[in-house]
Amino acid sequence: MSNEMTSLRASKTKLRKTVLGTLKQLSQEQIQLQSHRIRERLFTLPQYQSARKISVYLSMPSGEVSTRYIVENALRNGKQVFVPYLYNETFDDGKTFSAVMDMVSISSEADYNALPRDSWGIPTPDPASISTRVRSLSGNSHSASSESLDMIVIPGVAFDQDRRRLGHGKGFYDFFLHRYHESLRFNTFGQGNIENLKTPFLVGLALIEQLLPDGQTVPTTSTDWELDALIVGDGSYHRRASQIES
Repeated sequence: MSNEMTSLRASKTKLRKTVLGTLKQLSQEQIQLQSHRIRERLFTLPQYQSARKISVYLSMPSGEVSTRYIVENALRNGKQVFVPYLYNETFDDGKTFSAVMDMVSISSEADYNALPRDSWGIPTPDPASISTRVRSLSGNSHSASSESLDMIVIPGVAFDQDRRRLGHGKGFYDFFLHRYHESLRFNTFGQGNIENLKTPFLVGLALIEQLLPDGQTVPTTSTDWELDALIVGDGSYHRRASQIES
């Protein structure tokens, strides 16, 4: 590993530790108030309103924006909702991963409420139920569903003003987004329709304490995905310059 990469990883680890320490000090009342502002802003976005298939991370009990009411709102408005699922996988090139992420469907609020919680307290689909659920990927990177996700709601530990994201360090979302994008490209090439490649709208949700001040940036590499938009706990909305704010 190069000295530059070692330094970058150390910078990420230091920033992650600092922000997580701050988040531990937040009360549930502070988090719920900010989560309310964020979801109300999200619900006004045309990208959310028009989305038919949406992936939403399922939040931890504390320390990040709560997504419970986002899931419920999406289901009540007839959207097909997908949530993260971690599993072991061996790919076509022979590489085996102990934990990779796919997005799998949930069918109703009752289904959502019945999800067991993992060691982090996060609602997680039971492995025994996966065969009954729609998957956005199914192991093979060239097997995305015929209709792509319209929006992916993404968590993070820290974000900067230019929508760069620092995750928990496992790379689950970056690897999933890479695989999903490659699946879309493969399917589009196969249909001879590359100019109409449609990628999901990536929106991050950040508590005020997770947004770095002006002039401070999240250290990134070429494998880190930049968001299309970021909604912050004060209700502010950060987007690509080419996008029109609702």
